Amino acid sequence: MELKDTISLMNSDNYQDRFKAEYLQTKIRYDKLHNTLVKYDAGTLPFKPANIELLREQAAAMGRYLYILETRAEIEKIDI
Repeated sequence: MELKDTISLMNSDNYQDRFKAEYLQTKIRYDKLHNTLVKYDAGTLPFKPANIELLREQAAAMGRYLYILETRAEIEKIDI
């Protein structure tokens, strides 16, 4: 799935659809950042980030946010 695939959910009048879009968009971005960090640690990233520690902090914050969204989805019975 790509960000563009979440547009219809994001524009929905249904809050559960918008919630799903928010979760999916965050997950897509997190996964890409996570893959970047894995490649950096493996020495296979084709560029050198300006500040790898800041990227690690961003990934950690995004991971915590995804956990919050997943918990909320479980409580509210939203299938993400």
